[in-house]
Amino acid sequence: MSGPAKNVLEFARCAAGFEENARVQTEIAAFQTSPGDDELTDAVSRAGLPLHRIEQASLPTPSTVERVRRAIAASQPDIVQTHSIKSHFLLRASGAWKQYPWVAFHHGYTLTVLRLRAYNEFDRWSLRRAARVITVSRAFAGQLARKGVPGNRITVLHNAIDPDWGRRASDADLRAATRTRLGVEAGEHLALMVGRLSKEKRQVLLIQALGRLKAQSPEVRMRILIVGEGPERASILQTAASLGLSNNLVLAGHQSDVAPYYAAADLAVISSDTEGSPNALLEAMAAGKPVVATAVGGIPEIVTHEDTALLVPAGDAGKLADAIARTLFDFEGARQMAERAHALILSHYSPQQRARFLARFYADMLSGRHQ
Repeated sequence: MSGPAKNVLEFARCAAGFEENARVQTEIAAFQTSPGDDELTDAVSRAGLPLHRIEQASLPTPSTVERVRRAIAASQPDIVQTHSIKSHFLLRASGAWKQYPWVAFHHGYTLTVLRLRAYNEFDRWSLRRAARVITVSRAFAGQLARKGVPGNRITVLHNAIDPDWGRRASDADLRAATRTRLGVEAGEHLALMVGRLSKEKRQVLLIQALGRLKAQSPEVRMRILIVGEGPERASILQTAASLGLSNNLVLAGHQSDVAPYYAAADLAVISSDTEGSPNALLEAMAAGKPVVATAVGGIPEIVTHEDTALLVPAGDAGKLADAIARTLFDFEGARQMAERAHALILSHYSPQQRARFLARFYADMLSGRHQ
């Protein structure tokens, strides 16, 4: 149940309730490598949306392409939308883009293993045939242009989050219960990072920053809580052990409900080398948590240094440690910064605003104004 999937389902919920001339009906096609339900298909079912299951092997095959073609034909959509390198590739290979207007959503690239880096290059072939490409940051728009996607086909749209989710994530009782469950002691600070354990997220940089912080201020009692799963788990544990910080690290694994962890945290940290419009940033803002983040991708397009977040250069453990220390020691300043960030969510990043933008975008596209 990825960030893009959450945004699709939120869009479907909002757009189904628009007035008649702006209403959008959404159907979901999901790839499955084995029979049975999973987190995404369960969520689609709860949302009451039509679901097309596309069986596939671990790698795309001609039969997968044919199943994509049949799923689209069964739906007879006005617009087809894709959300990953694989779905971009299969849509292009199916030839359905010749019959149906195609919108490709670009969410950035995962750089975990060499194989995925190679797959990323498929977009050079796939996205040039998309009628429009929507991406989540201006930084990614430049990346797409370098891959040969014409600039007049690229639109930037940041992600969104329901403010009601933030209310739950700021609940005092939930905070106390979660901190007790995690074994966080009174007077102990908790820094939270949410995201896939992959190289570009640089969780090890946060651990290195904690090592510097403890060397500079031994009196600081702090733990790092990382929510997510992925291939970098062993490297994260090894880094913590090498710095003597194993007891300061909690790896919570993948969690379908991250609200309790934001409730428990004192601040949220993003230490990535690359980001688009990270849901983790929006979640922290909605939960009213101070944010320390690297100034990469779409992050500085959403928050402003020393106003709604503290931003540091990518890869600099020392600057990251200094920003975390400032958040801990200047409690009032951090609280005011978090309040301004929360107000920004309410005014600019609601799902309703995002859904209305997309509904207008689709209408313009179908009327020819985006040709």
